[in-house]
Amino acid sequence: MLRKLRKIFFRTLLVFTILIVGFAVYFIFAVQIDVPVIGNDTTQKWKRETISKDFYKVNKNWLRHSKSGLWELYVEGNPYERGVANGMLTKELHEFQEEAFFRQIQLLVPDINYLKFLKYFVGYFNRHLPDNITEEYKEEILGISKFASDKYDFIAPKYHRILNYHGAHDIGHALQDKNMTVGCTSFSVWDKKSADGKLLVGRNFDFYSGDDFAKNKIVQFTNPTMGYKFATVTWSGFIGACSGMNEKGITVTINAAKSSIPTDAATPIALLAREILQYAKNIEEAIAIAKKRNVFVSESILVGSASDNKTISIEKSPEKMDVYEVPNTDQIICPNHYQGPDYANDMANLTNQIESSSLYRSIRLKQLLSRSDTINYLQAASILRNQKGLNDKNIGLTNEKGLNQLLAHHAVIFKPQDKLMWVSANPFQCGEFVCYNLDSVFAKARSLNTDKEINEANYTIPEDPFLKTRGYQNFLHFKNLKHYIQFITKASDKIQLPAQFENAFVQSNPESYYMYQILGDYYLSRHNKEQAGKYYELALTKEIATLKEEKKIRESLKQCQK
Repeated sequence: MLRKLRKIFFRTLLVFTILIVGFAVYFIFAVQIDVPVIGNDTTQKWKRETISKDFYKVNKNWLRHSKSGLWELYVEGNPYERGVANGMLTKELHEFQEEAFFRQIQLLVPDINYLKFLKYFVGYFNRHLPDNITEEYKEEILGISKFASDKYDFIAPKYHRILNYHGAHDIGHALQDKNMTVGCTSFSVWDKKSADGKLLVGRNFDFYSGDDFAKNKIVQFTNPTMGYKFATVTWSGFIGACSGMNEKGITVTINAAKSSIPTDAATPIALLAREILQYAKNIEEAIAIAKKRNVFVSESILVGSASDNKTISIEKSPEKMDVYEVPNTDQIICPNHYQGPDYANDMANLTNQIESSSLYRSIRLKQLLSRSDTINYLQAASILRNQKGLNDKNIGLTNEKGLNQLLAHHAVIFKPQDKLMWVSANPFQCGEFVCYNLDSVFAKARSLNTDKEINEANYTIPEDPFLKTRGYQNFLHFKNLKHYIQFITKASDKIQLPAQFENAFVQSNPESYYMYQILGDYYLSRHNKEQAGKYYELALTKEIATLKEEKKIRESLKQCQK
């Protein structure tokens, strides 16, 4: 009997071992990604020249640091050449950027073993990612990857790593309701609503991955061998388009919507937006390009067109696509929910409007737009910088219901007919908006040999007066104390919050529900239910950003009342 049991055990173990080895072999082959082969590599002898401090050139390509603090990058040529020039010029910026991104990932996932597990999960999930990216963009990414840091090779080889970063927004967006993207808001006016009748587009890009991630914003001017010249607001190592305009006056901005968890990789939304920017000259062509690609998250792409003198929203999800237009009106807004008829009865979209801050922000944006008969670029900047809630209610600093949540990677304003784009310098959308004329920049880009400003100084929008106020100092205090209190809440309960810190924290942002929630969490972690309960009750008297956050506070309050 014992011999029979032993035989069964070893047979079972053998089968199990075969299955494990079989899966391991399958996994290794499944996650293999072919690296593009460059037939005629003309870049091998390229060298980077230092023309002056913070001004570098590679042939006709260049990178310079403007007085505004924005980096300006010009690249040209075929896909691989553009990538090599980009990678060679921004090598140090890319190292800083990847370090900042990885630090933020470590904050979200501090366990190094779990991070290693996630590496394999992402690798398997993205095994079909290259199938959904054009050869052109894969070659461009390959060129950039040649100059990536060795430091993170333990995550993945350089090309694989940079390729996967282009799907990071989509994966994070799908797996978490509140990931690195919070609440982007954009709008457009034209005809009678525009001060000069011309198309005007404004947007906040509320992508947050730590303060360092937004330090080195790049305004990139791309002159490709195929397609149209275009400009994007970006960061090193990234070729997608989150905000951009091309030489034909097409503008694109992307806004996340509610997504279900995807089952497979598809085209990253920023690369779809980039393709529209590079290859469309009007709305009809933009729609045609969007129809060609499958995506694995839900997103709105706001497309403005100089030739059409209007803006539409392409609402795309893994299942379907709708085009939202506003006939007989001269303005459109784009929050984080869908507005077109195809999504009118979509349960995920309806739930998103109820549970998120998106509907609130769209109502607030309409309110601000209605206060003026016409809107010019200065008023557009003022709207993008607005921190108040409905009817100018003080909803506390950093509240997700505000258009300006004091965390935006950038804000941008476009005037497509005039080829003008304004890009916000740090911090957030509060720094000055620097104006660029695309026609002017591209006309002199190839012959730029001295370090001189390329922006249109006469059109600069001054920095937000808020930066000179006590309110901004309060925000900085709130931010620093928030990080400290959240740290000690998770740390040993032997670290106590000094009373003066607690009082300073309350005074820094007294109308913020989030501030009271943080203090409630601290006291609950110290088993002081009475004090925690008081702070949770105060939080419930303020304007709470989302239904999810309100539920969380109420659940915490119940724990205090047990």
